Amino acid sequence: MNQYPMTAKGADMLRAELNELKSVKRPQIIQAIAEAREHGDLKENAEYHAAREQQSFCEGRIQDIEGKLSNAQIIDVTKMTNNGKVIFGTTVTILNLNTEEETTYKIVGDDEADIKSNMISVNSPIARGLIGKEIDDIVNIQTPSGSVEFEIIEVEYI
Repeated sequence: MNQYPMTAKGADMLRAELNELKSVKRPQIIQAIAEAREHGDLKENAEYHAAREQQSFCEGRIQDIEGKLSNAQIIDVTKMTNNGKVIFGTTVTILNLNTEEETTYKIVGDDEADIKSNMISVNSPIARGLIGKEIDDIVNIQTPSGSVEFEIIEVEYI
């Protein structure tokens, strides 16, 4: 079985989405299907087909979330001693040596990744290049725009 690494916050977000899907969305879809059935001929009933498609998507997402949560490897870095090493869940500040631009990223699981919030997937090229490195290390990371050198300025276990 695949293990899905995620932060405690990420696991809570998935549980909340699962609860929303099961307790709110699923009953709404069931109601929509029942109403559409009352309209008669199901072959030409667009409302019925749309509701069934919605139901299929919802059930698929429920199964996906349940599968990930059952195989979740929840990692809480706040309970670990900060030894300056970049690991899953850490918040890393890096300096682009070409542009002198500083950026802070939190390394999280695939489902939690949100580049707008500076949360990058552990499977992203930047995260893979940073994992295992320490403060003041200079890393060469292959990005879509070419090879970029970064210096690790700060590693936080928050």
